[in-house]
Amino acid sequence: MNEQDLAVPDRFAVHATSDAHFAWVRTRLAVENTLLAWVRTSASLIGFGFTIVQFFQRFHDLEGAKPAWLPSAPRDLGLALIFCGVVALAVSTLQYRSINKYLRSGSFGALAISDNERYRTATPGVAILLFVIGLFTFFAVLFRLT
Repeated sequence: MNEQDLAVPDRFAVHATSDAHFAWVRTRLAVENTLLAWVRTSASLIGFGFTIVQFFQRFHDLEGAKPAWLPSAPRDLGLALIFCGVVALAVSTLQYRSINKYLRSGSFGALAISDNERYRTATPGVAILLFVIGLFTFFAVLFRLT
């Protein structure tokens, strides 16, 4: 046996054709759509967590309101939701970057959009901005800055 017989063949045979390129573009857009879904979900978790904290804080201040059985429960639940939103956003953004790197590497590089025509969207920037807002919200609630 020679070295060629022992070599592991590529997992996929990639041919640079127009239909393969458009399949690559569809995959790239699906990855973008997945990140957008995670951004929406994270924004909802962060916003809902903050709303729970604020609502029960204001509710406690109302005249005639009964004292809460577990007064720190709404704050803890809000912090947990905000934390989940921030972590989900961080993980999904890292996954987005690694999948895009994979789609541009190896044999898929022939199908990718060239660096001169680089396909850029605002989604990663929005994800990073929401991550910063989520961190600020988490620490604002944690240290009772609101």
